[in-house]
Amino acid sequence: MAKGQTTVSDFAVAPRRSRTVDPAAKRDDAPLSSERASEEAGAENQPHAPASLLEAEQRPSRLIAPTEEARRERSVSKALQREDSRVRLRDLKRAHDRESKHYVNCPLNYETKKRLERASFENDVKMTKIMQAAIDQYLKDNGY
Repeated sequence: MAKGQTTVSDFAVAPRRSRTVDPAAKRDDAPLSSERASEEAGAENQPHAPASLLEAEQRPSRLIAPTEEARRERSVSKALQREDSRVRLRDLKRAHDRESKHYVNCPLNYETKKRLERASFENDVKMTKIMQAAIDQYLKDNGY
């Protein structure tokens, strides 16, 4: 196939859907009757609907709180919830830092290091986890 011969008209494009949504259609997911389908097709063919019809169709959304006090209460509750989430995340990060903050640096000979790498690879476990478990087991066995 040669480059540069493909145009936009080679692809099928679906027509745009209208933005106005009938609230009754949201409640019933039943298919449109033939009468409603013909009415909608006639409405799409008209160039512009009168402004009074558009204003009648635009009702206040149920998502917007009806009063200023209700909106304020909702925003305050959401802000408190975000603050709680932020505090929990910060505490979780601090706890993680406390666990991983204390490092032990120990030199290993070549054979021991290779054995540790092979055990890590074969068991699909990190080398640090193996070392932590070994140190913990040693301390438990010696009464610490």
